[in-house]
Amino acid sequence: MIPLRVLEAVVVLFPVSEIALSIFKRSKTPPGQNQDQGSAGLVWIAVALGVVGAIAAQSVPMARPLWPDQVVRPIALVLVLSGLAIRWWAILTLGRFFTVDVATRRDQPVVRTGPYRFVRHPSYTGALVAFSGIGVFMSNWLSVVVLLVPITLAVFIRIRIEERALLAALGVPYADYCSRTKRLIPGIL
Repeated sequence: MIPLRVLEAVVVLFPVSEIALSIFKRSKTPPGQNQDQGSAGLVWIAVALGVVGAIAAQSVPMARPLWPDQVVRPIALVLVLSGLAIRWWAILTLGRFFTVDVATRRDQPVVRTGPYRFVRHPSYTGALVAFSGIGVFMSNWLSVVVLLVPITLAVFIRIRIEERALLAALGVPYADYCSRTKRLIPGIL
């Protein structure tokens, strides 16, 4: 069985990496050129609400799963690690073009390599998979739902803002890429 401390350390790794990204990967665009429209803040608020709600949902007795810890812990660990791997693969693939706020650069190409071959927003896919793992770690199906609903809604709002900015900056090549690639789940969504 996976020791609880190992799983807790992995669960803590996710928010620590997100805080580091927030500090070090902001765009260098002058005020007025940033196209974020507050979506980064919205995602952080959704995460906070989701986490608080998921913790509160743990006190609902009928929402406890029937699975024992020896089943829940490996599933949670695989989901969090897989989600982080997908997210960081996407971030590293974008390289200098990755920012935590929505901003484009004049020399920015349409990236179609790495995880971007499969979906347009793999870093969000990875984040949602990792959050699913955190929900499973809470060992309560209601916690999974309460955690994922606000975060997923905020991510879809952010994607809409981001895609508008990318389409305006990258034009036809990005529109062509969008017509052939799903947003979050290959071949589905």
